[in-house]
Amino acid sequence: MIRINLLPHREQRKAAHRRRFQLLLVLFMAGSLLLLGLAYFYVTGQTERQNLRNEHLQGAINGLNRQLKDIETLRNERDTLLARKQLVERLQQGRNDAVKLFDQLIRLTPDGVYLREMRQSGTTLTLSGYALSGARVSGYMRALAASPLFLEPVLIEVKAGQVNNQRVNEFSLNVGQRPPETAPSANPAAQGQPQ
Repeated sequence: MIRINLLPHREQRKAAHRRRFQLLLVLFMAGSLLLLGLAYFYVTGQTERQNLRNEHLQGAINGLNRQLKDIETLRNERDTLLARKQLVERLQQGRNDAVKLFDQLIRLTPDGVYLREMRQSGTTLTLSGYALSGARVSGYMRALAASPLFLEPVLIEVKAGQVNNQRVNEFSLNVGQRPPETAPSANPAAQGQPQ
């Protein structure tokens, strides 16, 4: 006789297969969610760690920027002090220049020549005065040219005039001053020599 299995074994196999599939699907979804959660926490931790590093670096950069501003301030103060020092040195070198100038003018002015006015513009002196003759003006100009303090004089004008009922020659001339020679410094560090 032929046996017919009336039990629904195919449906049972399909149901078991479906349950296995659903279980595997749930396990896969749970594993995926777990992996996603771990990846999220890992990436979040790395981002926070990198943000802390960035904040630390930014703090260090800000500190260096403050130091750079301090350095720039110190450089400006140093430049200001150097400019003051150079001004004081120039004033110290030039404090006797006026005395030397007047001393040379007195020594070089011959008899019969009288200075009426002296004007200085930079290194150029304009001398105006009276002379008893034109030859005395020429002698005065030669004396100025021979002086180590003055450059070649240039005569602007000579004209005849009267002063105290006496005939005189009024003259005006320009003469340049030689720049003062700078004496070598006594400080060996300023000359670049090792101490």
